[in-house]
Amino acid sequence: MESIISTFHIDWKIIVAQMVNFAVVFIVLYIYALKPLSKLMKERAEKIKRGIDDAKTNADVLNKSRQEHEDTITKARTEANIVFQKGVKEAENKKNEMLEKTKIEVGLMVEAGKKNLEAEKIKMVTEARNEIVSLAIQATEKLLSARVEKHFDNKAVKELNNL
Repeated sequence: MESIISTFHIDWKIIVAQMVNFAVVFIVLYIYALKPLSKLMKERAEKIKRGIDDAKTNADVLNKSRQEHEDTITKARTEANIVFQKGVKEAENKKNEMLEKTKIEVGLMVEAGKKNLEAEKIKMVTEARNEIVSLAIQATEKLLSARVEKHFDNKAVKELNNL
């Protein structure tokens, strides 16, 4: 071993001094570089972990929001369809009511027209009867102008009016 020490010119005092230097440099680096760097790395790792957790939370919230959005749209479409169907039914009912009302009004108008026609018919028949009676009286007067009897005229007029 001594030969190795003499060949390489190793001095144990220098080695001890080198060890002390190394220890001092290591402690200084540990205190001023490694410890703050380790702390910084931990903080950065926690920040990254929080970022990942927040991203996962945001992704979950986004998915829930999308699902709620889709549910809301589906519900709104369903409600809109229900309202539309109600509107169609109401319109159909209103149409049917209006048709029924119109049919009733047309029926009433037809009935009123028939009554008017019947009244006109009765009026025309009465007028025609009176006209015929008047013409019959005039014809009878002309035929019987030579034999005019008051008693006969009154009797003939009463009989003709009874027709």
